[in-house]
Amino acid sequence: MRYEEFTIEGRNAVIEAFRSGKPIDKLFILDGSSDGPIQSIKREAAKHGTIIKYVQKERLDQISQTGSHQGVIAYAAAYEYADVSDILETARQKDEAPFIFLLDNIEDPHNLGAIIRTANLAGAHGVIIPKDRSVGLTAAVAKASAGALNYTPVARVTNLGRTIEELKEEGLWFVCADMDGTVMYDLDLKGAIGLVIGSEGNGVGKLVKEKCDFTASIPMKGDIDSLNASVAAGVLAYEIVRQRMQA
Repeated sequence: MRYEEFTIEGRNAVIEAFRSGKPIDKLFILDGSSDGPIQSIKREAAKHGTIIKYVQKERLDQISQTGSHQGVIAYAAAYEYADVSDILETARQKDEAPFIFLLDNIEDPHNLGAIIRTANLAGAHGVIIPKDRSVGLTAAVAKASAGALNYTPVARVTNLGRTIEELKEEGLWFVCADMDGTVMYDLDLKGAIGLVIGSEGNGVGKLVKEKCDFTASIPMKGDIDSLNASVAAGVLAYEIVRQRMQA
């Protein structure tokens, strides 16, 4: 199901958006607001696990497209999120060992869109992103994915580390991209696998990295020290593809 990406402004509009089930990526509330309608909005946000950012009026005025935000603006997602179970079901339907991308600290929409595009072309069954430390499924992400969002499910989870633990119980093992890891050509990357990618700036969070079974590095011969996150995801994904094809 698709949604237009848009900002929802005003107290009643935001409450109705939550109650109608629209996926809300992020909520901006005027710092210090605590009246009845704002409390209702906070309750709805807590119920849906939506991130709240408390900001100054100048920030709200900057974001606002209507000029009448009443101290609250919500960002709605462009696409509906899948469940992790949907991704596993996709693999089952194809009678394939699950292959999933898990992304941490990817906050640039063009990077996220490009990675979703790569995931689709590499035959991955889905992508998992965290609720914080990640851009949501905005229109810019959809555009950068070049249509892949229509075919590749993206799940959004509260805790990436816990999700990894749950997926290990489903038989997956996890490899994390890391410059200090084992060269990817020396790893066995076949079977049910989760590929964990972080941003070139912050990398994968420490707690998430500790949950991974292996770390994989990409051999680099140039004069700079890292690849763009979407390029690194592509290089590692296609080593996984190569090994799966030979299995």
